[in-house]
Amino acid sequence: MVAWRYRAAGRAMRLYARIVRPRTFGVRALVLDPAGRVALVRHHYIDGWYLPGGGVDRGESADAAIRRELIEEVGLRAVTIAGLLGVYHNRGEAKDDHVVVYRCVVDDPAALRAADRREIAEAGWFSLDALPDGTSPATRRRIDEHRAGAHGIGRW
Repeated sequence: MVAWRYRAAGRAMRLYARIVRPRTFGVRALVLDPAGRVALVRHHYIDGWYLPGGGVDRGESADAAIRRELIEEVGLRAVTIAGLLGVYHNRGEAKDDHVVVYRCVVDDPAALRAADRREIAEAGWFSLDALPDGTSPATRRRIDEHRAGAHGIGRW
């Protein structure tokens, strides 16, 4: 019941972005557990699997934003930021979005869950070589960069 509201809100936000074209600043986390699996989320408002993350609020640092997003979306509080994967420019869906992707690690994979059930339909750990069907192309590119030991920059 709540999912349709988030899906409608997501469509409205994408329509707004096409009209206004605001510049936004976001963060994502490539979170790995001790087994080397990556945490992915599936939202109610858009199809596919993605790295957890979201927008940076006014007056908030990027590292504070990713910590907040990991708590809000997937319930991960004990996260170590291991470094930066890259900084990307997303022009998809009429966006003008800059995204900072952090490499993060957790010691307790059991803590991962869909913390905000209104936004997150599902959260899970996945082997880097067995990602779920529907994993977004940008998410796959970020994971490939990580596997190659590369630092990303440029196109989302």
